Amino acid sequence: MIANPFTPVNLVGRQAELRQISQVLTEDGDLLIAGVPGSGRRTLIRYAAREVGARIIEIDCLRATHSSRFLTLLAEGILAAFEAPEELTLIQKWSDRQPVVLEQASSGRSRLVWHISPKEEWTLFQTLLSLPQRLAEWLGCRVVIVFQNFPHIRSWDRSEQWEKYLRQEIQQQSRVSYALIATVAESWVQQSNMQVVLLGPLPADEVATWLVETMAAQNLKLDSQALDLFLNYVQGDMGTAITVARRLWLDHQVSEFERSMPDHPDPDPFATLASHPYPPIPHPQSSIAVLQPHQIYHSTLTLVEDLSLTFESLLMLLPSSQVRVLESLALDPTDSPHAREYIQKHHLSRGGGLQGALASLQQKGLVYGPEYGYQITRPLLAFWLKHRLV
Repeated sequence: MIANPFTPVNLVGRQAELRQISQVLTEDGDLLIAGVPGSGRRTLIRYAAREVGARIIEIDCLRATHSSRFLTLLAEGILAAFEAPEELTLIQKWSDRQPVVLEQASSGRSRLVWHISPKEEWTLFQTLLSLPQRLAEWLGCRVVIVFQNFPHIRSWDRSEQWEKYLRQEIQQQSRVSYALIATVAESWVQQSNMQVVLLGPLPADEVATWLVETMAAQNLKLDSQALDLFLNYVQGDMGTAITVARRLWLDHQVSEFERSMPDHPDPDPFATLASHPYPPIPHPQSSIAVLQPHQIYHSTLTLVEDLSLTFESLLMLLPSSQVRVLESLALDPTDSPHAREYIQKHHLSRGGGLQGALASLQQKGLVYGPEYGYQITRPLLAFWLKHRLV
């Protein structure tokens, strides 16, 4: 596989949010980071934890299909954050008084194990959740517990007993900060002491600065119209920007490679490039190729065509009312989809039907909320919808 030179080495365009999160952690605060997948939620919390010198424990609630699995992930997260010999010694002493055992796995890594009935899992949950606070006190450090996809806990915590206890611990524990990662901020968070950090699209100038620098490193640049078109296509989504930039670079590499071998056409230039990390390029290293708007359009279009099956599958999973809203927003972007004229123009359902469709699309991470003008969060999906419908 060809390496991606456009994967950012440093944080791009989220410095203000990084300062905000770092300040919260410094003050022993708790927070919820809301944003669509790919907006940099985990990257931000990891950067902030490193800045304030905090240990980070990560639990992906999407992987917790039931309570026992949740406990396993919590235990694994704790040991991943505290794995030094002296730290394991402290955990061993702690476990002597608990219904858990610290043992050495065949892989050489330590693990916490227990043999309890399902009815005892609730007590074990409280016990495990208290361990990071104990370790932080003993070691004189700070800890951040990150719950990714936090709302997914309700898929098995039907009575919300575990979630309510977590909320209680969030308010009470010192030295331990909680960071919940979700797509949208729920109402209960607004009523708590948690700070809410919303991640929307990146400003165009931040994306432009990154693109110009990374393209220059590959001896490429975009003329002003091409740059404007690129920014219009990616709509401040960094993941899309990386994907489109890489496709532009690959298409240029293929074009140059084919030009250097006119007498030997290659039936699969991408495969040849993959097998030759440094393919012959006829231009000297100092030569800068200038990409034009038609190249931006062509590369984006072929990329979207490659993704069309994925997009088709996505639409098949959505109710028709939500598909209709997506199509309307792709064809005719607006920050007022509730306006009577817009509803009539696109034959959308009125009242609760439209509001429900928008709310569900926001929960799925497909549409931003009103604070970002109900923009489709996946620019390539919007491009594909518009191209398909026009």
